Amino acid sequence: MLTLCTTEKQTAPEKPMAIGEEGNGGPQICRVCGDKATGYHFNVMTCEGCKGFFRRAMKRNIQLRCPFRKGTCEITQKTRRQCQACRLRKCLDSGMKKEMIMSDAAVEQRRALIRSKKGKRIRTQPPGAKSLTEEQQTMIRELMDAQMKTFDTTFSHFKDFRLPEVLSSGREISESLQTPLGEEAVQWSQIRKDLCSVKVSLQLRGEDGSIWNYKPPADSSGKEIFSILPHIADMSTYMFKGIIDFAKVISHFRDLPIEDQISLLKGATFELCQLRFNTMFNAETGTWECGRLSYCLEYPEGGFQQILLEPVLKFHYMLKKLQLHKEEYVLMQAISLFSPDRPGVVQRGVVDQLQERFTIALKAYIEYNRPQPAHS
Repeated sequence: MLTLCTTEKQTAPEKPMAIGEEGNGGPQICRVCGDKATGYHFNVMTCEGCKGFFRRAMKRNIQLRCPFRKGTCEITQKTRRQCQACRLRKCLDSGMKKEMIMSDAAVEQRRALIRSKKGKRIRTQPPGAKSLTEEQQTMIRELMDAQMKTFDTTFSHFKDFRLPEVLSSGREISESLQTPLGEEAVQWSQIRKDLCSVKVSLQLRGEDGSIWNYKPPADSSGKEIFSILPHIADMSTYMFKGIIDFAKVISHFRDLPIEDQISLLKGATFELCQLRFNTMFNAETGTWECGRLSYCLEYPEGGFQQILLEPVLKFHYMLKKLQLHKEEYVLMQAISLFSPDRPGVVQRGVVDQLQERFTIALKAYIEYNRPQPAHS
């Protein structure tokens, strides 16, 4: 017994004559299965499911047989998938006509015409047709002002940081980082083994144009990761301070209780760091270009380093491909900052409403500045 795929999928519209409405204003029903109709399809008021079924059945020209050997199955919204033969019979009895089915070429031509008209309509929209509200524009201006005041993209204020011993005075590793004795030795050895396989290369451009490079050796003993940790700590402190200052400039954040401010910052600081670092990420070279400093991260295949670091790198590559505007970056930072599900947040309702307002503003900004689907 031959069968026909009965997946209820959306198909190209076949020029419906009218939206299904009764004379009294009530919704019309499908003449085949009784579901809510969407218009006239192939001469009969039907739903999208029966329209697609009839089109597929006629185009494939398959001989169907009733599995119950009666040919009188009742076709409803719930039973329409059970017997294809009786469903097709009811389509024909209702008046659906095979000759009204458009060919694949005609369907594609009609789709292209619809896309062309839609693109033309978008291009001819008057300025400000879908502009942001005054409130949304004010929110974005405040966020941009906060970003400008607290995030120096040239890192000119990042000074007096510690460098790896290769670039500094070559001091020996401190006693606190030496391998301990006794029962902690095995555990410490494993930590060093795990850390030393993570390579962080650093390049520093001097004010006189000179370039200093720090690249951990391939056959490292593990000391170099401890050597660069003070520098990473200095960079993290610098970034964290900027994010705290960013939040304090936002009026909605200042209006929250101090307990909620602390909870939101504790939960969002790492995420905001990643968003800010992404603006400095060069996807072609795989480096973070932070003013005179450039960082490159290498990690081995396998192990917990790959599990942790690979998603981070993938995030930066994928986000950079979107070519976000500065306004989109700051709106994403605000959405991350005002997250009501952070542990310890008391005024969850207030924070949730603020996050929704920033989310709607981001959506409106994208729709207004990226009207073409390919650029959204």
